[in-house]
Amino acid sequence: MQDLVVLIKGAGEMASAVAHRLYRSGFQIIMTEVEKPLMVRRHVSFGNCIFEGNWQVEGVESKQVRDLKEIRDALAGRKIPVLIDEKCEISRALSPNVIVDAILAKKNTGTTIKDAQVVIGLGPGFEAGKDVHAVIETMRGHDLGRVILKGAAQKNTGTPGPIQGITDDRVLRAPRAGVVKNILDIGSLVKKGDIIGSVADRPVFAKIDGVLRGLIYDGLTVIAGQKIGDIDPRGQIDYCNTISDKGRTISGGVLEAILFLLNDVNP
Repeated sequence: MQDLVVLIKGAGEMASAVAHRLYRSGFQIIMTEVEKPLMVRRHVSFGNCIFEGNWQVEGVESKQVRDLKEIRDALAGRKIPVLIDEKCEISRALSPNVIVDAILAKKNTGTTIKDAQVVIGLGPGFEAGKDVHAVIETMRGHDLGRVILKGAAQKNTGTPGPIQGITDDRVLRAPRAGVVKNILDIGSLVKKGDIIGSVADRPVFAKIDGVLRGLIYDGLTVIAGQKIGDIDPRGQIDYCNTISDKGRTISGGVLEAILFLLNDVNP
């Protein structure tokens, strides 16, 4: 697998879960991101290296890079290179074997089935057989992680998946547009009513007890209603720094799809 290059568009939580599994399976991984990513679960996102320079997720290290030479140097050093490249223009120079669109934009932002030998899309917004070779189901439930070779994933409901029966109240959203100022950090234990931070000087309150599992980077500008944080009611601090069950399931689906399509196995 060392000769197979996988280019992953996006470097947030789910993209990073995919990258981690594929890296450990022997693929060469390259990731692209936007200049100011709004990822919430930063501690398990390789894209956090955009802010920190380097970042490690469960023993695998990523490094921010600026060009093709730095990509090659990072790969030689057994690191995952993350390039700021919103339009994924580096793809032309890399000619990857596989492209995984893991932006999770709920729509196709420009990925085509001709972009690589194998093209995979995560979640809604793609049609297998038309836009991509395979779609991976991202909706929690019976079909989570399923490889779809014809058709599309389930449409986005707009409701977060339940944890201990809690859905919307576990998500922190910007009360209005403006700059985020964090008071607490990921891993903090919170009680209902605690102030997590503010957006444009308006406080953001915890709606439930739990652990602050995710929080976007301090100083970023957001729109009203933007997801800016996540509280886990289970209260397990170590969950903040490990890949979730959802991430592991989706990444397994991606690995299955790659092997299936590269080996040209008939369904």
